[in-house]
Amino acid sequence: MSFSCTLINVTSFAEGVIAGGTAGVVVETALYPIDTIKTRLQAVRGGGKINFKGLYSGLAGNLAGVLPASALFVGVYEPTKQKLLQIFPENLSAAAHLTAGAIGGFAASLVRVPTEVVKQRLQTGQYASAPDAVRLIASKEGFKGLYAGYGSFLLRDLPFDAIQFCIYEQLRIGYKAAARRDLNDPENAIIGAFAGAITGAITTPLDVIKTRLMVQGSANQYKGIFDCVQTIVREEGPPALLKLCVVVVVLVMVEVVGGLHALSECVGRNILQWVLTNSRKFEQ
Repeated sequence: MSFSCTLINVTSFAEGVIAGGTAGVVVETALYPIDTIKTRLQAVRGGGKINFKGLYSGLAGNLAGVLPASALFVGVYEPTKQKLLQIFPENLSAAAHLTAGAIGGFAASLVRVPTEVVKQRLQTGQYASAPDAVRLIASKEGFKGLYAGYGSFLLRDLPFDAIQFCIYEQLRIGYKAAARRDLNDPENAIIGAFAGAITGAITTPLDVIKTRLMVQGSANQYKGIFDCVQTIVREEGPPALLKLCVVVVVLVMVEVVGGLHALSECVGRNILQWVLTNSRKFEQ
């Protein structure tokens, strides 16, 4: 019984890792130019101009971090969700989904943050390549420089992951009960896109703050989260905190439709089954 449960948990984790990693790489590559434009617009101060060249700057280095970060998030989220659903009563399933999303986001942040710092510095033209960025950031700012804006990242991404997946899972439960059948991949994707759009709109100000703190480097233009908010509001006005809200919403919706929710139901399972089948053949 114990071995059976362990095998199920390992399988669930493996499916999540494969699906999350695959989805993260595919979606990140497709949407990277839009993400670069978003980062440059959020980073520039009021009235500044942005450069539309080099929209794929830093993609290779970013994918090297996105793969393990996405895999780690889904790999932690899925088994954590299943465990919490067994502990929490059915009427508190939303709390289980909310908690699992936050835990998954925190685990992934250990890889996400340095990846995001390097990516955004490359997107804003501060460095020529990912290796140069890592080396120069570490030499000028120390190891902590790779985790610049970590607090603001958690402030934005933990609520984002928790709220998005909570809304997504609760909508799936309600839809499934109303339809009296399992959902197909397009339906999962549409529900996920809706959940992502709501969450993206809510967390846009936090995304702007995160970007400003991550790209400032050793200049230390902002002393922290609250100073960043006060400076932006004072110098650029409150609307600056909502920069590109529509772009953020669209990005999240496309990411969800093309990625995580649709893939996590089928890609991980199919790839894992292929690996297990071929490993058995090899053993024979």
